[in-house]
Amino acid sequence: MAQEVGELKALELGAELGHEEVVLLHDRESGLRGAIAIHDSTFGPSVGGTRMRLYPTYDDAVVDALRLARAMTYKATMVEMPYGGAKAVIMGDPSREKTRPLLVAYAKAVDRLGGRFFTGCDMGIEPRDLKVMQRHTKHLSHANEDSPLDTSYLAALGVFEGIAAASAVLGRTLSGLHVSIQGVGAVGFHLAKLLADHGARLTVADVEASRAQRAARSLEAKVVEPDAIYDVEADVFSPNAMGGILNDDTIARLKVQAIVGGANEQLKEPRHGELLNSIRILWAPDYVVNAGGLLSLLYETKQADEEGVVERVRMIGPRLADIWQRSEEEEQPPGVVADRIVEERLALGRRAKSESARRTRYEDDTAKRAVEP
Repeated sequence: MAQEVGELKALELGAELGHEEVVLLHDRESGLRGAIAIHDSTFGPSVGGTRMRLYPTYDDAVVDALRLARAMTYKATMVEMPYGGAKAVIMGDPSREKTRPLLVAYAKAVDRLGGRFFTGCDMGIEPRDLKVMQRHTKHLSHANEDSPLDTSYLAALGVFEGIAAASAVLGRTLSGLHVSIQGVGAVGFHLAKLLADHGARLTVADVEASRAQRAARSLEAKVVEPDAIYDVEADVFSPNAMGGILNDDTIARLKVQAIVGGANEQLKEPRHGELLNSIRILWAPDYVVNAGGLLSLLYETKQADEEGVVERVRMIGPRLADIWQRSEEEEQPPGVVADRIVEERLALGRRAKSESARRTRYEDDTAKRAVEP
């Protein structure tokens, strides 16, 4: 019974955040348990990755999907892509519980949505898993193995451009800038290399010690224990791992001037963005910074060539600079400014969509009356 109550609380959050559809997944034979959250389809079909990880409760899994789906809508709208936002989560340890029957059951659930949800890789889901799923749904995508564009690199490039913009605001150059990086996996390592190539000084931490040691060997980065990364005195802190890491405890420990990272949902609560602003730590709204991976979809769907996608990723820096300038002028936290930009665009899009539907109904009614005897 407690589990059911928890799910109801999560669904209330979905209503509060304005989700269009929430699908709870349960397949007894394969052991599939999870959720698909479709947040918004104002500008097109809703897109978002599928992640598989351990969650304490079903409620936690659904809440994660809900928050990430909303972030995907805001991300796509901010970079003016013709998509809405969605996210899916599968409960379980991907190293032990990810099986072919589970992936097939999940792919069939995606297919039943008839294209309202378009998905790809995220935490715990790899390209080889998508190859299994592609036999059962066409509503997923990932870069081909021979693609010239690496999604992780594009995501890192967007964060790099954000850090470059932050260094300009701080009156610094990248050469000699001290950046502390939390998480040096696929995105974090690409970011570390870009920064090192431009002369930045690095301190890194990762829950996988081998990743941190790789950065130490190849990039001359200093390594600290995962929890110690919050205590590092640096110019910029770059979180590129789990979300919810900016909270009352961690913010009090930070000794940085700016935070620019690729992790999703970095703020534990919205008020933590206000807290950062009040203590004059420059924060880059995560969905603005980490849009590089999503922009790769334009290449995969042949809406832009390689050069065009990279150019749009590089625009993340100037976009952030504009948000920070407006934040200063309006005396509002950067997250509030970014949210308002997105919400204004969504409101205009919804009005246009409603007007188009009304016009279509009118034309259909007119045509019907014209042929009636």
